Amino acid sequence: MIAHSDWKQGNIFEGVAENGNTIQFDADPAHEHGPSPMEAVLMALCSCTSVDVVSILQKKRQALTGLRVSAQAKRAEAAPQVFTRILLTYAISGQVSRKAAEDAVALSMNKYCSVSRMLEKAALVEYEIVYPDGEPVE
Repeated sequence: MIAHSDWKQGNIFEGVAENGNTIQFDADPAHEHGPSPMEAVLMALCSCTSVDVVSILQKKRQALTGLRVSAQAKRAEAAPQVFTRILLTYAISGQVSRKAAEDAVALSMNKYCSVSRMLEKAALVEYEIVYPDGEPVE
């Protein structure tokens, strides 16, 4: 895997992946032109675990209709201000059993999500599962 970043202007940088995909980062506190690099790390964590959970629930033939993974992170006060604690909230919609949801999230967090596994080396990563449509099927 290869990537690079090009400075565009001011506090704007463009990250470029080996295949040409790009993402614009904005290091200005307002972040008007894209996420900060640390916001992008949180977004990558949410996306990485989402891919796993959707795949696992589909393989379990669960009637998943929606998934939102949200992250709340705390950072160290002193530089380099790494994440110290991250809480992931999995909002799962559809006819999904509680056991299937819990198993899918645990598998992602403990085995498959490479972003989570990296971040665990610096931060406490915790999670909760909520069901916006009401209690899951059993």
